[in-house]
Amino acid sequence: MAPRTVTKSLEFEMTDVVSDLETLVGYNMKRAYVAIQKDFRAALGEGGLSPRTFSALSLVVAHPNISQSDLARMLGIERSGLVAIIDDLEARKFLSRTLVPGDRRVQALVPTKAGIAAYGATLVTVQAHEDRLLADLSTSEKDTLMQLLMKIRLTDRES
Repeated sequence: MAPRTVTKSLEFEMTDVVSDLETLVGYNMKRAYVAIQKDFRAALGEGGLSPRTFSALSLVVAHPNISQSDLARMLGIERSGLVAIIDDLEARKFLSRTLVPGDRRVQALVPTKAGIAAYGATLVTVQAHEDRLLADLSTSEKDTLMQLLMKIRLTDRES
């Protein structure tokens, strides 16, 4: 199969496509994701929260006393994959685990004052990182991008 031609709507046309990959939405989304994650990590620096840890802390701050199962479901990850994230946040003293009255098997996650403060400071940095990455997009383009990403995300019925 011969590579197709792709036109980029920036300041130039790309007429020599390296491969069909460049015409695939999934490939371009993955490459954009890699660029975003790389910049995210650089913005937060050595020892900063990872994207997954930041996401978990965000949800714990927004939903104090959330169960680990509910948090895993909201993040779209396996509960077993959440353990290391929770351990990291607990080691940083950003959250604590508490027992749920009536069900000793379930632990609720509660943000600490340090966790709430760290989340607020990190959010400011993350917003600046996104503003920098999306600086070439108009407000309308950013809104459209967010709507399209959410539309795609909502096709995952397990989320």
